[in-house]
Amino acid sequence: MDQKIDFMYLSEQDMIKAGVTDMKQCVEAIEEMFRLMKQGDYRMGGANGNSHGVMMSFPPHPKFPNMPKDGPDRRFMAMPAYLGGRFDMAGVKWYGSNAENRKKGLPRSILMLTLNDKDTGAPLAYMSANILSAYRTGAVPGVGFKYFAREDAKTVGIIGPGVMSKTAFDAAMAVRPGIETVRIKGSSLTSPSAQKFAERVRRKYPSARNIEIVATVEEAVRDADIVEIATSSPTGDPSTYPYLDEAWLKPGAVVACPAAARFDDDFILNRARIVTDNIMLYEAWADEMPYPAYETIPIPAVHCMDLIHDGKMTRDQIDDLGDILAGNAPVHRRQDEIVIYSVGGMPTEDVAWGTVVYRNALKMGIGTRLNLWDQPALA
Repeated sequence: MDQKIDFMYLSEQDMIKAGVTDMKQCVEAIEEMFRLMKQGDYRMGGANGNSHGVMMSFPPHPKFPNMPKDGPDRRFMAMPAYLGGRFDMAGVKWYGSNAENRKKGLPRSILMLTLNDKDTGAPLAYMSANILSAYRTGAVPGVGFKYFAREDAKTVGIIGPGVMSKTAFDAAMAVRPGIETVRIKGSSLTSPSAQKFAERVRRKYPSARNIEIVATVEEAVRDADIVEIATSSPTGDPSTYPYLDEAWLKPGAVVACPAAARFDDDFILNRARIVTDNIMLYEAWADEMPYPAYETIPIPAVHCMDLIHDGKMTRDQIDDLGDILAGNAPVHRRQDEIVIYSVGGMPTEDVAWGTVVYRNALKMGIGTRLNLWDQPALA
């Protein structure tokens, strides 16, 4: 019996060479993942099999001098998953996050993904996952744009021009290449992130020839066919979350919400089309987080779980993307409906796109093969 175990290490540059920034292929992989999830061919963490992950945070006033203290986005997290179908892969994304990283010229979060043999648990690959995670995060709204956005979509509104919005815009261009106008709302008219976002669009997508940096959320979303809202908002007080008035939204618009967003309850309950990336993820959060969970996780569908808890809403008022892809629910329930699409983020996404990129790397001879052991010392 061969007991030798080698695994592939893929640096960030290796990942780029292996196609991690191919958004069209990423959207296709994530759509396939959603179909598999609706069939039940997946597992995530927790007793419910749908947990976002396991997070370790720090106390605000640690008793020990070397222990980190709580701060904005200061945490470690493990996100395990198995995904079946052609992926047939287990893995875990691990990351540390700290907003103070930016002062050191580092990303807020530093992420790695391990892919494992589903039977033995042996590592197959250990890969840089910052770009992978960014692209899979953008591809999830992309699947929503593909199904809910108008075929002739021309205008995109961006609220929060950070990494999530950059890759979501890549996904929008991949599925609706006729986009011509982009309106960007940053922290101010002169914010560096808004300027960089505009420069990136000009360089990468010359067909999107109308680029405006605007002062208000209303200016960004009025007449927009597609809206991406992804701001770095403090949690705890929902009244401070970015607010979108129904009157500002164009009939037929799709609003992707991978971060904090707030709408009027009357709109949510009576006129909006509420869609989740995976309804069971939000049910798991409702079980795991203290009520009201929306104070901790500021995504609109989490607020819907709180409304269900309060008896103001029922589960059948929420559509699941997997049901729509499987044909169990219509793509549109009525003409010109406004879709609020909640994006929670799941480790199945990392495993799906990571598996594709890993297999690309194997075919292309990219990466460094490392040895775990020739024979285990304690078998």
